[in-house]
Amino acid sequence: MTVRPVRAPCPGSLLVGANQRIFRANRDSALRHDDRPTNKIVSAGRSRALLLRALAATTLLVLPAGGSSQEATAQTPPPASVEASPPAPPSPAGAESGTGDAAVALRQKRDQIGRELQELSRSMQVSGDKAKELESSIAALAKTSESLKTALIESAARRKDLERKIAEGGRKLADLGLSEDRIRASFRDRRAILAEVLAALQRMGRNPPPALLVTPEDALASVRTAILLGAVVPGIRKETEKLADDLAELVRLRQEGEKETETLIATMASRQEEERRMDLLLVENDRLSRQNTLELATEKRRAEELAAKASNMEGLIASLENEIRSVRDAAEQARAEEERLKALSEEQRQKARELALSSLPDKNRIAPAYAFSDLKQKLELPAAGDILRQFGDPDGTGHEAKGMVIASTPGALVTAPADGWVVFAGEFRSYGQMIILNTGDGYHMVLSGMDRINTSQGKFVLSGEPLAVMGEKRVASATALALETDRPTLYIEFRKDGKPVDSRQWWAGSGSGKAQNDT
Repeated sequence: MTVRPVRAPCPGSLLVGANQRIFRANRDSALRHDDRPTNKIVSAGRSRALLLRALAATTLLVLPAGGSSQEATAQTPPPASVEASPPAPPSPAGAESGTGDAAVALRQKRDQIGRELQELSRSMQVSGDKAKELESSIAALAKTSESLKTALIESAARRKDLERKIAEGGRKLADLGLSEDRIRASFRDRRAILAEVLAALQRMGRNPPPALLVTPEDALASVRTAILLGAVVPGIRKETEKLADDLAELVRLRQEGEKETETLIATMASRQEEERRMDLLLVENDRLSRQNTLELATEKRRAEELAAKASNMEGLIASLENEIRSVRDAAEQARAEEERLKALSEEQRQKARELALSSLPDKNRIAPAYAFSDLKQKLELPAAGDILRQFGDPDGTGHEAKGMVIASTPGALVTAPADGWVVFAGEFRSYGQMIILNTGDGYHMVLSGMDRINTSQGKFVLSGEPLAVMGEKRVASATALALETDRPTLYIEFRKDGKPVDSRQWWAGSGSGKAQNDT
């Protein structure tokens, strides 16, 4: 008795039914011809064919949207026989070029996320009830210099922490976006291979090997098919499993991205509330500390005139300390404090250090709580962000950088890294908006690149006190040349006796690689 081979229709649910009918017919025939050794080979070939068809159906179900296997079949001309050579593996050239552009892709993705977050921030507003609650909390504060400075420093710390979280959330979203892009690119690259394999499987379904050995030619065809399937099935199974894993990873990335976005929106709302609180605190602090408005305005105009005449930083600082009374008084206080510390014996200085470290500094102090030279590895960066350039790096003009550059988030807060007197607060040549702090011990700290300054010259500020706010984009200046970013950048420069020095030894965690170079 001869069992005619059953032709399988297209893959899917019909393929499963056809495979079941073929299996039952072949099983009955094999039982009647079990004494022939060649039947075992044919039976094994048929089993592999059934497995191959099941894998094909599974692959069709998990392929990403955008096309069908029938389309792939139409695009791929059918070979003369099943023994056609398998598709060639993908060339690694695309992967190598993708690796070379990884840094550029990451930077572009981060800039894109940053722009989206900036637009989202503009659309968010503090609710009316929350604004009234903030105003009531400020009104309830005791209107003293100490209480306001304490509240300002605490608010600044919370705001900088929120800005760090926003920056970290933006980086995570950018990384998740790149991972999704890589998986989608992998789908596109493997789509042609899978389509060719599926087309071959469909042709094999329409022309399966003989169900029984009727002629010698049938035996030869069955053996050849069994050998071919033995080589092809493991590869198909591997591709199918890899595709399923990638789809699961894509779902995980999307869920993680949605969760990160929700967290980021909540953090941005908290930051806006903190910004409102700080604005109210700054108004109250300014109202309390306002003395002779006319005298301050006169000194500010004089400082601007000196800044216009000065040709360099050393000349500016020297002229300010000689001709501006508030700055001169601040410099004299700094020198007096330095002389007082020098007059102490080593034992007295050690006791003073221990006392300073064991107790909280007085918020009403008018001189630095610690000698600046004792603050190495203890200062916090004035703004949250990524370090793009360090002291001694090429500055884009053929010279070495005299300071460091930080890429911050739009609207980031800038705080005082240490106690000091504000020597200058205004615009200076290519530096843009600039603040100079006299931190004692002959050290000056220069901060530039801000959009709005919230302090005035001659004022003594405490470590952590808010000084300025960054803008929405990078300010064009000589200190920010050759930087491949549109993010706002803060320039920081330390000077000892008028000469630039490397500030890395002062920053907390500077040896841990905490801040990473984005270039």
